[in-house]
Amino acid sequence: MISVIIPCWNEAAVIETTIASARLIADEVIVVDSESLDGTAALARRAGATVIQAARGRGAQLAAGAVASRGDTLLFLHADAQLPSSARRAIERALSDPTIGGGNFKLRFEPADPWARVFARFNHERRRWLRIYYGDSGLFVRRTVYEQIGGFRPLPIMEDYDFVRRLERAIRTVYITDLEITASARRFAARPLRTLTIWTVIQTLASSGVSPHRLARLYADIR
Repeated sequence: MISVIIPCWNEAAVIETTIASARLIADEVIVVDSESLDGTAALARRAGATVIQAARGRGAQLAAGAVASRGDTLLFLHADAQLPSSARRAIERALSDPTIGGGNFKLRFEPADPWARVFARFNHERRRWLRIYYGDSGLFVRRTVYEQIGGFRPLPIMEDYDFVRRLERAIRTVYITDLEITASARRFAARPLRTLTIWTVIQTLASSGVSPHRLARLYADIR
């Protein structure tokens, strides 16, 4: 059984499309809202998701969604990302190997302008060579492995990086490249070069051991 868990806050513009793609591959779709002000929760229920409320912060939301879910496979999905319809088969094929604990998908940004392709390539090469990837690439994991490594932590930033580092140390993972998950380019559309620089700095500091709380303060100052 696959449970898709979607954390969100004020995502009325995209949540129905994301849920529709998730329902094509999941047995259960859980939207973890944080008192959105734009009707996100009502739209998510109408689209067929189970909606729960949790404290603000993606780490806390992801953890709450995992607790509420029933699946033996958990897939964590951003609110502006759409899964390919054959994602379920790919996940089941990957996890048919008992030595594989989880993984993620190749990422594509839309609209696919030149900067979106730069960001997608950057993510792809980072995953291939450094085994670093984030929540926008559709993280999936066996529940047993999720619980073994302690799940998501309620960190103010880089909760997915923290989780992936523990996952990679614990067990083998798979990078699915013959399918792509589609994410919105809205986060960097206005200032792509600045955004790429900030992401690189934050990731480098995180890799050097700077605490998520210090990173959150820095991110608030420079974004």
